[in-house]
Amino acid sequence: MNRKKMMFLFSLFLLLAACSSNEKDDSASESHDEKASSKMDASFSGNKEPEEVAEKEGVTDERKVIHQAQLELKVKNLEKAQIKIENKVDEYGGYVVESNVYREDEELVEGTITVRVPEARFQDFLADSEGEASEVVGRNVTGQDVTEQYVDLKARLKSKRAVEERLLAFMQDAKKTEDLLKISSDLAVVQEEIEQLTGQMKYLENQTSYSTVTITFIQDRIVVPGIDNKELNTWERTKKQLATSANLLLKAGSGIIVFIIGNLPILIILGGAGAVVHWALKRRGKR
Repeated sequence: MNRKKMMFLFSLFLLLAACSSNEKDDSASESHDEKASSKMDASFSGNKEPEEVAEKEGVTDERKVIHQAQLELKVKNLEKAQIKIENKVDEYGGYVVESNVYREDEELVEGTITVRVPEARFQDFLADSEGEASEVVGRNVTGQDVTEQYVDLKARLKSKRAVEERLLAFMQDAKKTEDLLKISSDLAVVQEEIEQLTGQMKYLENQTSYSTVTITFIQDRIVVPGIDNKELNTWERTKKQLATSANLLLKAGSGIIVFIIGNLPILIILGGAGAVVHWALKRRGKR
């Protein structure tokens, strides 16, 4: 009887141990499924797992600085100076953005030219440009350091690309249509952000790779008035004066003739009245 009781108790112990093991396995399985589900939900929401902010590259090998310069130069010949500047721009591998010439009169000619030259030749180009001037009237050089902004964009881009890779991996493993739609939507948002960050980085790279220089030219030239040969032609001037005098005489004579003929009736009456008065006075004197 004691032996049967012991066998019963031993069997009961084994059964309870087996049940306990199954419960632990089921609990572990459920915990694993919950974690996987949570991870997928996080990926759908766009966070994926708390997004690690990619480490910034620290101190970069090359600083990103946007250089700009404005020069105001007096030159003896604006056209020649402008051609030389354009040749230098081409030689340094740059390009002309805009070029204008303003001519108010023969004594005042001004022009402006805006160019972009490689950053490495920025100082050389400034020296060459000032060398073409008879006088440097003004010089203004500015630099904007965008290194930190560029590094921040680079770090954000690295993080977004990591998110994109995880989304693509989830898309391959997704079985349900609703999961595919959700992942596709999140992927489109991330890829748009990647394009924006890439565009901003390219803009900064372009602005720091090429420096902008605006040059204002003032032509420093004194124009000596030429001698008018017409004013020194004595014979022509004499003939002109003679013709003018003859015209004045003819005009005066013509006016006298017109006056006499036009007023002839009045003149006859006045003449007759004068003759009568003269005769009467003369007769009275005789008496």
